[in-house]
Amino acid sequence: MKIAFATQDQQRVDAHFGWAKHLAVYEIDAAGYRFVQAYPFGDDLAEDGNEDKLAPKLEAIKDCAIVYVAAIGGSAAARVVATKIHPIKVTQPEPILELLDKMQEVLKGTPPPWLRKALLKDQAKAHDFEDDDEEKVKS
Repeated sequence: MKIAFATQDQQRVDAHFGWAKHLAVYEIDAAGYRFVQAYPFGDDLAEDGNEDKLAPKLEAIKDCAIVYVAAIGGSAAARVVATKIHPIKVTQPEPILELLDKMQEVLKGTPPPWLRKALLKDQAKAHDFEDDDEEKVKS
């Protein structure tokens, strides 16, 4: 499963989704996690009402199941949820690696229903590829 983090410093979740200078993406499962990519965004981010700034961010995290944010506006939250990404708001800046450690512990146990659903997003994609392979073998 992939998780994105809205960050200004690439170390902590410390950014509003729309104003984040970076979205750091990690892949995680019960066995561990690894950094995938950081998506940088320009300086023209702080314009309230500029919905166009969201499109590249949504594209960058389209294969993520979760995005951690310091804050997110209602319109942005609706667009994130519509792409089947679960936004999680932190109450204060938190180190990304600590959040990954906590998530890994949850994955080792019995994840809550919303997280099991998020995990299915990733499995559905893997399953689609398996179906494609089976069709090629039958041909």
